Amino acid sequence: MADTLKVLFPYIWPKDRPDLKLRIYIALFILVLAKLVTVLVPYSYKWLTDSLTGELGAPASVPEWLIVPMMLVVAYGVGRLMMVGFNELRNALFAKVGQHAVRNLANETFGHIHRLSLRFHLQRRTGGLSRIIERGTKGIEIIIRFLILTAVPTILEFALMIAVVTYQFDWTYAGIVIAIVVAFIWFTKVASDWRIAIRRAMNEADTDSNTKSVDAMLNYETVKYFNNEAMEARRFDGAMAKYEKAATQTFTSLATLNFGQTFIFTIGLVACMILSAQAVQAGTQTLGDFVMINALLLQLWQPMNFLGFVYREIKQGLVDLETMFDLLRQNPEITDSPDALPLDVSGGAIRFEDVRFSYDPNRPILKGISFEVPAGKQVALVGPSGAGKSTISRLLYRFYDVSEGSISIDGQDLKDVTQTSLRQQIGMVPQDTVLFNDTIAYNIRYGRPSASEEEVHEAARMAQIADFIEQLPDGFETQVGERGLKLSGGEKQRVAIARTLLKAPPILILDEATSALDTQTEKEIQAALDVVSKDRTTLLIAHRLSTVIDADEIIVLKAGEIAERGTHDELLAMNGLYTTMWNRQREASEAEKKLAETRAQDVEGVIDRGPRAGEPSLA
Repeated sequence: MADTLKVLFPYIWPKDRPDLKLRIYIALFILVLAKLVTVLVPYSYKWLTDSLTGELGAPASVPEWLIVPMMLVVAYGVGRLMMVGFNELRNALFAKVGQHAVRNLANETFGHIHRLSLRFHLQRRTGGLSRIIERGTKGIEIIIRFLILTAVPTILEFALMIAVVTYQFDWTYAGIVIAIVVAFIWFTKVASDWRIAIRRAMNEADTDSNTKSVDAMLNYETVKYFNNEAMEARRFDGAMAKYEKAATQTFTSLATLNFGQTFIFTIGLVACMILSAQAVQAGTQTLGDFVMINALLLQLWQPMNFLGFVYREIKQGLVDLETMFDLLRQNPEITDSPDALPLDVSGGAIRFEDVRFSYDPNRPILKGISFEVPAGKQVALVGPSGAGKSTISRLLYRFYDVSEGSISIDGQDLKDVTQTSLRQQIGMVPQDTVLFNDTIAYNIRYGRPSASEEEVHEAARMAQIADFIEQLPDGFETQVGERGLKLSGGEKQRVAIARTLLKAPPILILDEATSALDTQTEKEIQAALDVVSKDRTTLLIAHRLSTVIDADEIIVLKAGEIAERGTHDELLAMNGLYTTMWNRQREASEAEKKLAETRAQDVEGVIDRGPRAGEPSLA
C-alpha cells in the first residue's frame, strides 16, 4: 500500500501545477473548519434542549436574545448547513485535483501501452487490458475521494469527538467511544478483507466475461461463418455464471458486515446513554447533556458506518492501481540506445547481414539471412508459409531485435537509430488492412495527420479509389465501421495504399498486399502498388508469384534460409523450388480460368435457348 501511494503522490501533488497545490491547501483548511462545525453542532442541540427545559443559564456577558429557543433552533440549522456546505466546497475544490491525476495517469498508461513491444501485444487480451486501465483510473478517484476526503476527515472528527466527550463528560464516556471505534474498525477490517477476496474473484470473472464478449464481437463474421453463436453464448454465460456467484456472495457478505457494525455501535450507544440517563436522574447532568451525547454518537455513526465501504473501496482501489502500475512497470522489449541518432536516409538501401532470429530459443526462424535491397530497387521475398517472410518485415520495422547479425539502412545499424525516425521512413501496405472506426478521410490522413484535404484527395486518386469515394453519399466522410468492415477487401487495400502514398516514405514494404484478393481486383491493386513503389526502395513479400515477375531480385526462402535467388527468368532456369511453386500456381490459375469460362458458357447457353421446364429464368 505504501509503495502504491508513494507512486501515486506525484499525480496528486504535481510539481508543475501551483494552482492545484493552492486548491489542496484551501481544501484542507476548509476540511478542518467543517469538522470543527461538526463537533459544535451537538452543543447547539444541548443548549436548545436546556433552554426549553429552563435549565440553561447564561453568563451576564451573553445577551439574553442569544439563548432564546428559536434563535438556538436557527443556530442549529445554520450549523448543519455550514457542516454540509464546507464538505461540499472541499469536494468541489478537490475535484480538479482528482480529475487532473486521473487524466495524467490515464495518458501515461495509454502512451506506455503503445511503447510496449509487439510481443506483449500479441500475448495480451484486449478486453482484459481495457478493464485494467478502466479500473486503474477509477482507482485514483477512489483513493482521492475516500482516503483524502473521507478517511482523513473521519480520523480528525474522531479525535475532536474524543476531546469534546472528555471535556463535556468524563473519561468513562471517552473510553466507551474509543472501545466502540476500535471494535468497529477491527470488525470492519476482518469482514472487509474477507469481502475483498470475494470482490477479487468477481473482478476476475468480470474481466474474463468482458474479454470473451469483446473477442466474440471483434470476430463477429467468424462466429457467423461457423454458426457458433450458441457456443459463444455458452462461453460467455459460463464466465457470467462465475460473476453471478461472486456477486451474490458480495451482497450477502455486505449484509453481514452492516449488521455486525450496527450491533457494535448500538452496544456503545446504549452504554453511554444509560450512564447519561443515570447522571440526569442524579442531577449531575442536564437533559441537554443526555441529548448531546446521543447527538454526538449518532453524528459519529455516519462516517463510521461508511468506514467499511471506504476501507473496502480504498483497498480495492489500491489493488486496481497496483495492477495498473504493474502494467506501467512492464519494460518495452525494444528500446532506443542512449546515444541513438535519427535515421538519415539518402537512398534507402537496406542490408541484412547474417541475420538470425527466433521468437523462442528452441525454435529458430531465420538462420543466417544475408541480402541487400539497393536504393530505389525492388526485391521480392517468396517461399512457403512459415519460411520467415513476414518476420523479416517485422525486424525491419524493429518490432523485434535480431538475435545475431545486423540490419542497416544506408549503412546505419537499426540498433543505433531512434525507432521513431526509423518508422517515419518506412511505409507498409499489409495483407490484412485494419482501418480505424472513423471516416475514409481520417484513415487516409492517418499516413500524415497534417495533410491538407487536397493532399488526401490526391492520394486517393493515385490509389485509384477517388472515383469510388466520390460516388458515396457522404464521400470522404463515409464511416468505414469497426476495422473497416463496411468496405470490401479491395477498397480497404486502396485506402491503405492511399494512406502510404500520403506518408510518402522512401522505403516501402508490401506484405502480401494482394494475396487475399480476386484476380481482377489484384490487377487493379497491383497497378496502384506500382505507382506507390516507383522510385522507392521496396521489399515485396509475396504469395502470388505473378506479382513479383518484374522485381529486380527474387529471394526464395525455405525454413528460414535462402534457398534460391535471382530474377524471375534466372530462377525458372534453375528448375528448383521457385519453378515448382510457379508451375503449381500457374496450373491452379489455369484451372480457375477454365472453370470461369465454363460457367460463362453455361450462362450464355441458358440465355440463348431460354429456360427449360423447371429451370429458373435469368430474367
